[in-house]
Amino acid sequence: MLTRLFNRTEKDGVDTALSATGDTAAFLGVSVIVGVLVGIAAAVLIWASEGVAEAFHWLSETAGGGRYFILFSVPFGLWAAFTLSKRFAPDTIGDGVPEATVALALHSGYLPTRSLFFKIVATALSIGGGGSAGREGPMVQIGATIGSSVARHTRLTEDQVRSLVAAGAGAAIGAAFNAPIAGMLFAMEVILGNFATRHLSSVVIASVAAAVTARSLVGVEVALRAPIYRLNDARELFLYAILGLLVVPVAWAFLKLLDRAERPPEWLAKRSWLRPITFGLVVAALGLLEPDILGTGQEFINGVLRASTGGEFVWYTLLAIVALKVVATSITLSSGGSGGAFFPSLFIGATLGASFALFVAPIWGFSDLKPGAFAVVGMAATFAAVGRAPLTAILIVFEVTGLEYGLVLPLMLTATLATTVVDRIHPESAYTMPLVRRGIRLVRTTEVDLLDTVSVRQVMAPPRSVPPTFTLDEASEVFDQYRHHGLPVVENGRLLGILTITDIVRARDAGDKPTARSAMTTRPVTVTPDTHVSVALERMAALGVGRLPVVANDNPKKLVGIFGRDGAVQAYHIGLASSTGQSLDRQRFRQRTDPGASFFDFRIPPGSVADGQPLREVHWPEGCTLVSVRRGRNVMVPTGDTQLVAGDVITAFGTTGGRARVIERLNATADEPTAEIMLDEILAEGEEE
Repeated sequence: MLTRLFNRTEKDGVDTALSATGDTAAFLGVSVIVGVLVGIAAAVLIWASEGVAEAFHWLSETAGGGRYFILFSVPFGLWAAFTLSKRFAPDTIGDGVPEATVALALHSGYLPTRSLFFKIVATALSIGGGGSAGREGPMVQIGATIGSSVARHTRLTEDQVRSLVAAGAGAAIGAAFNAPIAGMLFAMEVILGNFATRHLSSVVIASVAAAVTARSLVGVEVALRAPIYRLNDARELFLYAILGLLVVPVAWAFLKLLDRAERPPEWLAKRSWLRPITFGLVVAALGLLEPDILGTGQEFINGVLRASTGGEFVWYTLLAIVALKVVATSITLSSGGSGGAFFPSLFIGATLGASFALFVAPIWGFSDLKPGAFAVVGMAATFAAVGRAPLTAILIVFEVTGLEYGLVLPLMLTATLATTVVDRIHPESAYTMPLVRRGIRLVRTTEVDLLDTVSVRQVMAPPRSVPPTFTLDEASEVFDQYRHHGLPVVENGRLLGILTITDIVRARDAGDKPTARSAMTTRPVTVTPDTHVSVALERMAALGVGRLPVVANDNPKKLVGIFGRDGAVQAYHIGLASSTGQSLDRQRFRQRTDPGASFFDFRIPPGSVADGQPLREVHWPEGCTLVSVRRGRNVMVPTGDTQLVAGDVITAFGTTGGRARVIERLNATADEPTAEIMLDEILAEGEEE
């Protein structure tokens, strides 16, 4: 169906497709399909996790292990998930959100379809066995993969592919929490990193479709439930502000532990199979102390959110649960299994908020404090700080708990305060730390610069490559010939990888003499001819490389060029010239509508601000547009690169005031004030020549 919908057709000798015709209705229809598929996948993941949990429960009753059975189920679940992922789909290890983000930023939205099945199974084993993690992060990768897979079966532009991948990720959150608005914001705020309106429609439609589909399959009840709370006294805002500050050290400790657990001792790092078992035993031991920290902890959070009095809980017990959950989740996510930090952040925040309210209530005499209300606000603040997504955090609390606007002020205050402070002491979020460890630093920007107006096609270099059979010495000679530090490896017109000087040095240090095929980096980051230069530079900066292979729009394995730093410089000049031209067009329009505008001539005096300078470097007054430059017998149409010299006669069009300002500015620093010349003098010079 999809292939037929986007099939290339021939009409009047013109190759047409959806991307060419701009069929918005068809594209939005595909967004609905993505949303429905993501909703189905979310339901399958929920059923799979529950099925694994029930299987372990049955096995526990059969074996008679009792509460100590988790000493087997947790490490076995994490080990099985790690073994499966490492062998068949290494990109399914971990959270899932970073993979979706880097796919958009570096791989033009490409995510391998095979990851779908393995991510579902690995997540079900990790969480169903008792690992302390959430389903939402993996669900984001699953949704993004569905969007990417659907896009590959259609003839879409790279920007439309990005929209579908983001739509799949947002739809996953919408399906997981029955919260389509929060899903939309998550996709824009975390995955895309901007709120570009061109992506909005597909993200919204997919999120709604996924939420409706998942609700139809797994039930109509929302994931979390809480009574309606309100701000009873404005003075409570002071307490909520303190809660926001308390979230800061907890979020900081969570992020630090996540980062530290990813770098285990050397003896454990060398035995990768032992890591999930060891970490699983630690998580299980913590679970023996407090079983509520295992799994997602959804039932425990619901109990905390409904707490209207302090009868059910004790503040220091809840605080201890916060500490245990932070440690257990950090270890689980670093074990090599599959799970997310989204829901654990909500667990930690809700428990911390309720603990704080119970601690303060006996000494607060102004109003009746509800622990559940502080739990709700704590959820939003903690996820905002851990994921650096305050808007998503605020909106998701409203949707998943069915709240009205009674706590909108505390939510906004606490989430914003916690995010701002944590960002200063720990710049990376839970979703960017894994990328930084891989040497990838994403650049987020919402401003349009000159390089957004230039495509890679305009500045790419001819395709140069080395065959995979070359020895490293032969490849080094090619590098020297073209003065490159790296080149693509191509066989029969098919891009296999990229070989760099670093790869050659690494291979030589290993003591063998491999070929380019064995030393190259496979699955290199690429760009297409239609990619904006600004996007290409972001990918280069994130990886710290100096060039990227350019592949065909319709064939990601066909090398068509090379984009490097020289191309970036050339693109800047093209963009600057274009920007200058647009500025001149606006000036000309204003001047043509000015009744006092006319043509006039002036000469560049020796020693003036224009003598020896490119035209773009001279600050010309408003109300003046240069038309031509006459140098001896030659008349030139000026550009930004035109070098002006003393004696050039400039013809300009502008207002009387603009003419006066030009003459005044040139004569101010000139050796001889000769900028203004008479018309008959110009004519005489022309006759003499």
